[in-house]
Amino acid sequence: MRAGIADAVRLAGRDPGEITTVVVTKFHPASLIRELAALGVTDVGESRHQEAQGKAAELADLNLTWHFIGQIQGKKARQVRAYADVIHSLDRASLVGALEAVDADAPVRDCFIQVNLTDDPARGGALPGDVDTLAEQVLGTPGLCLLGLMAVAPREGEPRRAFAAVRDLSVRMQAVAPAATQLSIGMSQDYAAAVAEGATHLRIGTAITGIRPLHG
Repeated sequence: MRAGIADAVRLAGRDPGEITTVVVTKFHPASLIRELAALGVTDVGESRHQEAQGKAAELADLNLTWHFIGQIQGKKARQVRAYADVIHSLDRASLVGALEAVDADAPVRDCFIQVNLTDDPARGGALPGDVDTLAEQVLGTPGLCLLGLMAVAPREGEPRRAFAAVRDLSVRMQAVAPAATQLSIGMSQDYAAAVAEGATHLRIGTAITGIRPLHG
């Protein structure tokens, strides 16, 4: 997998140091994450709160960077904030408020605004037209640092075209948030297209961890 990403980076004429590979470990046991950490993995992604919370506690000795990439229920936001170093799925004003630091000692959490590239609201993400307003709200919220935009390519259509649209939206948003230049785009099946369109964070699951085990 590392070779494939390196090839994509080289073809795009980019610096490998610009890319963070987040290994998605949903449904995999904590023991696998420990093995991955021994191989040099530092960034781990989870999308179910209860599962992520347990793994983060069990593996606290590894000093991993935990990325939360799933949709967040408002009532669980503060619990997610407690362990997630980076939140990729900030998609509505009420969630911004729920993730606000409640005291001066609370850690600053990096976050991405998730954009919905489809007409299906169930997929999560803010509408493109709401991104600038949401970015302004994040910038004014204590304890949050806006890194940029996150998106999942639609199941149908050309991934690179979708990622190019996110890149254009990012450029527009930078008029409001000049430092928010990062892009969390690209997964196992479309990472090369994402790298070509400026991805800084790739969310890679099965291409690294294999097929997820059966779950209840």
